[in-house]
Amino acid sequence: MDSDKRQMIEQLKLEIEVIEKGGYSPSVREPRVEPRPFRDSVTCLNFALEDKQHECSSCFLAEFVPPELRDREGDLCHKIPLNARGDTVESLERENNLDKMRTAILSWLKTTVARLEKEVSAGR
Repeated sequence: MDSDKRQMIEQLKLEIEVIEKGGYSPSVREPRVEPRPFRDSVTCLNFALEDKQHECSSCFLAEFVPPELRDREGDLCHKIPLNARGDTVESLERENNLDKMRTAILSWLKTTVARLEKEVSAGR
């Protein structure tokens, strides 16, 4: 179980690095195409695939989605509650505020990594 959590921590840290280096911002080559958080990341099982070939339920991020939302359509990673208000990538996309969404994702990632690292160090 610790090795699973360690792998999860490494993948979440990679997401932090992606965001901190400007990831999920529109590309210079395709400024009208908005990258989708998590879905357009190297950590996604369907990264760079036109159509999904792997079920979202197989992704490590599915663990963070409330059970009652796991059978819904769309990207499961966009249903992860990012803060106490319950904001998700899905809800923040509707607000059309990329900075707010990036800030919420980054905060969730850092909080989640810290919690998982504490669990690993405590042997849970």
